[in-house]
Amino acid sequence: MTHAPGRLSHGAPVAVIDIGSNSVRLVVYEGLNRALTPVFNEKALCGLGREVLSTGRLPQDAVDRAFAALKRFRALCDAMQVGEVHALATAAARDAQNGPAFIAECEAICGTRIELLTGKREAELAACGIVAGVHAPDGIVGDLGGGSLELVDVKAGYVGTGVTLPLGGLALQDRSSRSTRKAEKIVRDTIPEAQVLEGLAGRTFYAVGGTWRALARLHMFTKGYPLHVMHGYVIPAREALDFTRIVHRADTEALAHIDVISDARRPLLAYGALVLENIVRQGRPSEVVISALGVREGLLYSLLPEAERAGDPLLIAAAEMNVLRSRSPLHGEELVAWTDGFFASAPVLEEAEEERRLRRAACLLADVGWRAHPDYRGEQSLNMIAHAAFAGIDHPGRAYVALSVYFRHVGLGADESDTRILELVTTGMLDRARILGAAMRVAYVLSAAMPGILPRMPLKVRGDQLALSVPKQLVPLINERVQNRLRQLARLIGREPALEQYEEGAAD
Repeated sequence: MTHAPGRLSHGAPVAVIDIGSNSVRLVVYEGLNRALTPVFNEKALCGLGREVLSTGRLPQDAVDRAFAALKRFRALCDAMQVGEVHALATAAARDAQNGPAFIAECEAICGTRIELLTGKREAELAACGIVAGVHAPDGIVGDLGGGSLELVDVKAGYVGTGVTLPLGGLALQDRSSRSTRKAEKIVRDTIPEAQVLEGLAGRTFYAVGGTWRALARLHMFTKGYPLHVMHGYVIPAREALDFTRIVHRADTEALAHIDVISDARRPLLAYGALVLENIVRQGRPSEVVISALGVREGLLYSLLPEAERAGDPLLIAAAEMNVLRSRSPLHGEELVAWTDGFFASAPVLEEAEEERRLRRAACLLADVGWRAHPDYRGEQSLNMIAHAAFAGIDHPGRAYVALSVYFRHVGLGADESDTRILELVTTGMLDRARILGAAMRVAYVLSAAMPGILPRMPLKVRGDQLALSVPKQLVPLINERVQNRLRQLARLIGREPALEQYEEGAAD
C-alpha cells in the first residue's frame, strides 16, 4: 500500500468490528502498535439489545440495520486495504435465542470469525483498554454497554476477574418498561451484588462506554470546561453524584446543553446516570475518569508481544508525531537528552517520574508547529498538542506539555489571558512549563533545530551558575540572542548565566 507522507508504516491497517447491544462499529487503526491511531471510525446505532430481555430475540429491524452496516464495513475494509479484521460481539448476541443464526450471517458478511465475548472476557478486554490508555491505572473499570455492565479491578499491569450485571442501558429500558423509577429499583437491587466494588473506596472508577461518554460530554459543556477531549476527563465523586441525580430525575430534553448529545443517545442518558450514581454511592471512589479506550483497544493491546505492551503510549505517540512533523526528528531526541542533563543538574528542578515523562514528551513535540506562520506557531502547537489523540496522559499533563511548547514559540512575556487551558494546571506546573519553554528557546536558537549541536553544548547548573559549555569550534554560534535567552532561563531558576569554552576531546 502506498502511504501518504503523513502516515507511518506499521504494516497494513488493522480493523476491529464491534457488534454491541446498542451500536455496531468499525474502527480502522493505522497499524497494530502500542500507540494506536484510528484512521477511520464509524458506528451505526442498531439497537440489537432493545428487546432481548422481554422477547428473548434480537429485533428484526435491528438485525437488518446491523447487516447493512456490516456490508458497508466489509467494503470499507477492502477499500482501505486492511490486513487483519478482528470482530467481536457482546451481550445482545450472546443472550438472544436467534443469536447463533445472527452471528453466522455476520461472519458470512464480514468474511472473518466473530468472537462472541463472555461477560468475563468482555470485562478483561475493557480492563486491558484501560491499561493501554491510562498511565499507571489503579481502580475499578466499568464498561457500560447496551445489554450489560462489566466491572473489573485493575492496577498497573494487573487485571482482576470480571463480573457482569444485566444493567446495560437498553436492557434497563426493556426490563423497566421505560420507567426510570422502576429502573432505579432494579439498579439499587443489583449493584450490591458486585463484590468487586468493595475495593473501589478512595480509588478511581474508570468509565467506559458510549452512554457514559455522552453523560460526561454533557457535564463538560455544562461546566464550560476548557478542553473538549473526552479521554481522561475527570469528574470528582461528589460532583458525579449530584450530576447523575439531576440527569435521571429531570426531563432529558430540558437539560442545559442537551443539544451537544445526539438524538439517538439521549434516551439512554437517564439509565446510564442511574447506574453511575449507584456505583459511586456503593463504591465510594475518589473520582470518575472517562476513557475513550475500551474493549476494541484492549483486544489489540492483548495481541501485542509482552515487550511492546510495556511501552509508554504517550512517548511512543510523541515520537511518532516528531517523525511526521518536525524539521529533524533526531534533534527532538537530542533535546530530550539535553534537558535530561539540565534538569538532573539542578536540585531545584528535581522531577517525579510523571514530570520526567511529560517533559520528554514535550521535547519530542517541540517542533511540530514549525510550518505555521511565525506569529501563530505557539497557538497552533498548543492546539495540536492539547487536542491530539494521545493516550497515557491526563488533562493537566496535556496542558503542561502544550504550554511548554507554546512558551518555546511565543516567549515568556506573552499575554496568556486568552489561553484557557491555563485553568487545568497548578501554579507549580505552570512554572515548570515556563522553565522548560525557556530551555527550549535556548536550544533552538543554538541549533536551528538541526541535530549534532546540542550534544556538544551541555547545559548544567553548577552552584549558583547556569553554565552552557561551548566547544571552541562552535563559538561563532553564540551571539547576543543566545545570551539573552540563556540569561532569561537563568533568571527563572535563580542562577547567574555563564558561558564556558572547552576543547572537544578533552576531559569534561
